[in-house]
Amino acid sequence: MSHTSHCGLRGRHFSVRRIAFAALFTVLLAPPAMGGELSIIADTSDPGQPEALRDVIRRFEAANPDVTVDLTINGREDHKTAIRNFLKADPPDLTTWYAGARMQVFSDAGLFADLSELWEAENLSDAMSSSDGLVRGKDGKVYGVPYSYYQWGIYYRRDVMQKHGVAEPETWDDLVGACTKLRAAGVTPIAIGTKFLWTAAGWFDYLNLRINGRDYHLRLAAGEIPYTDSRLDAVFAHWRELVDGDCFLKNHASYDWVEGAAPLIEGSAAMMLIGNFVMGNFAEAGVADKIEYAQFPVIKPGMPLYEDAPLDTWHIPSAAKNKRDAMRFLAFAASAEINALIPAAAGTLPPNKYAPPPEDRILQEGQKVLGAAAGLAQFYDRDTDPQMAKSGMEGFQEFMIKPQRLDRIRTRLENTRKRIYKK
Repeated sequence: MSHTSHCGLRGRHFSVRRIAFAALFTVLLAPPAMGGELSIIADTSDPGQPEALRDVIRRFEAANPDVTVDLTINGREDHKTAIRNFLKADPPDLTTWYAGARMQVFSDAGLFADLSELWEAENLSDAMSSSDGLVRGKDGKVYGVPYSYYQWGIYYRRDVMQKHGVAEPETWDDLVGACTKLRAAGVTPIAIGTKFLWTAAGWFDYLNLRINGRDYHLRLAAGEIPYTDSRLDAVFAHWRELVDGDCFLKNHASYDWVEGAAPLIEGSAAMMLIGNFVMGNFAEAGVADKIEYAQFPVIKPGMPLYEDAPLDTWHIPSAAKNKRDAMRFLAFAASAEINALIPAAAGTLPPNKYAPPPEDRILQEGQKVLGAAAGLAQFYDRDTDPQMAKSGMEGFQEFMIKPQRLDRIRTRLENTRKRIYKK
């Protein structure tokens, strides 16, 4: 069956579910606010996102003429502060946030409403199967509906690699061999800027996911596993192989991620582990056509391939006044066609696997990788407690500069874990 006909079939199923869903929630939820007013506070402020969200809202209002939407858009950093206040004081009917530990903080506090029945009624456990585990709380209930995500991976200069006879790395030995060959040729093998720390966390994420798997990685992020655990020895041993092999950009702690990407743009570096947002920088510099994307290499044969894919999500505050129309909006926004609108404008991916495929070639590759992934993680600073994330990322950066301090770094991280999680 072709992709088009498959989507058409799902569309007919969707219509049936919508009828059942509407009837169910008319009974279960409190009546809407007077006049069917639906208030939304979103942090969709990145280029292309505001108008795309307004387009989604216009389409929703056209399909639901009894509802009027009031939209407020915050800057991302402002939203991080504001949401902690308005969820408790005067919540909107819908807000945007992030999956993983960031969501968990509010769901654990009882500030996000349970969306499990919506999730099942709209068959999102299938349509958004790769995101399913990321929007569930510790109690197994669903608290968010995804609207955008993007892949991480190895972004590399095709021309630089070809010039030095280096192929896209598919295994760890390939990556180490590529580093050795490129360094000998005077090329920086791996560009990176760790001034703002989180780029180093990307390396920890992927090494741990490839060596120990997603369940272990998320349990560690949740504070359930010591940072001195012996299973992390292999993670740091592999990482140190690259550090000792002089594979990373020199003085990377002095550069932020944009500055760290500059050598790739200039052609003096070959590879970078980063998220797809970097493509905007490559396009602006006029080198996007020279960039290729590769899935992070296999380290442990037989280990399922898990991926980092930061997920942006919709949530209904527990104290929202108009939950019925908020549910209607989420059912609408999660549908295949509508779920594609914001990502198309922002250069990201729709979490609904039945959404129209992206036109960009790198996003197309990323969508295939994420669609085939055994499961997704968010990112270290989204999957773990904010205090632990700060300490952890400081430790990762320090390790990349002074690997001989590893034992002391891990002991410090373990002490932080015990203090935060009381374990």
